[in-house]
Amino acid sequence: MVVKVTVLDYGSGNLRSAERALARVGAEVTVTADYEAAMEADGLVVPGVGAFAACMRGLREVRGERMIGRRLAAGRPVLGICVGMQILFETGVEHGVTTEGCGEWPGTVERLEAPVLPHMGWNTVKPPAGSLLFAGIDADTRFYFVHSYGVRTWELDPGPGFAAPLVTWSEHGAPFVAAVENGPLAATQFHPEKSGDAGAQLLSNWLGTLK
Repeated sequence: MVVKVTVLDYGSGNLRSAERALARVGAEVTVTADYEAAMEADGLVVPGVGAFAACMRGLREVRGERMIGRRLAAGRPVLGICVGMQILFETGVEHGVTTEGCGEWPGTVERLEAPVLPHMGWNTVKPPAGSLLFAGIDADTRFYFVHSYGVRTWELDPGPGFAAPLVTWSEHGAPFVAAVENGPLAATQFHPEKSGDAGAQLLSNWLGTLK
């Protein structure tokens, strides 16, 4: 069965890189801002590069936050990448300006605590037991990061009848969230589409959850 994936075009992100990477692992990919196409796809990918506030403006212009919310309410998969992950949190703070995000997870995107920024290049990650995204990927595998901001504190605690999301961490100066798996909602701070064979394996793993 061919898996159909929409890469959301809202004016931000490495759209063609994401398209090529997903096609490489067998997806039928459409790059569009069309609401119906985004809703009907087996999976929706939300990329993002640049500033949190600019990404949120572009996302709202195409009703992207509504697409994400409606898909998740129906249990339909969404994958955020880089700033496309960051905008899933409640707020982003850049240069003293606070911007409201999609609010799918509590937490704040803020400047990393590191002597050298941006965090640019290859780094290892620490996925938790039971991760589907990182299944079959060696523990010392490196992924490609380009960012100065991230989520430094995970704020969503499990409760009665609520399974805790699987949170993957990395470190640059201090720990930060590198990926999250939360039912139909998944996201990576790094760029799987720029991470070679490791990124291809992760995207293939994600496609496997759509079937």
